[in-house]
Amino acid sequence: MTTEKKYCKECNEQIHGRRDKQYCSDYCRTQHFNNRDVDISNFMRRVNYIIRKNRNILSTLNTKGKTKAHKERLIDAGMNFDYFTNVYRTRAGKIYYFCYDQGYVELEDDFFALVVKEDYVG
Repeated sequence: MTTEKKYCKECNEQIHGRRDKQYCSDYCRTQHFNNRDVDISNFMRRVNYIIRKNRNILSTLNTKGKTKAHKERLIDAGMNFDYFTNVYRTRAGKIYYFCYDQGYVELEDDFFALVVKEDYVG
């Protein structure tokens, strides 16, 4: 009975042990998947950074749970309106954009109402 030598997918060292083993160690297995997903992870990290920054801007400007802010003030603080975690549409048709628990809805004259997400908001 001849056994075929197998080599680690990550470091190319010879593998000992189970027949279906693909990596020589937990370290190599983890490294392989981290390296494989690095582009996706970097993209997600950048998007999450923007969303967290948006949330921090909203919470800094909205210390009372509900307030108004002009669009220029949000932009000057670094708000990026293209990134948010979810949307809530009211029966009246208003659209609230949320960055986690902090949200905003556009009003007239480039003003926004800043709100904190309530339990009843989906």
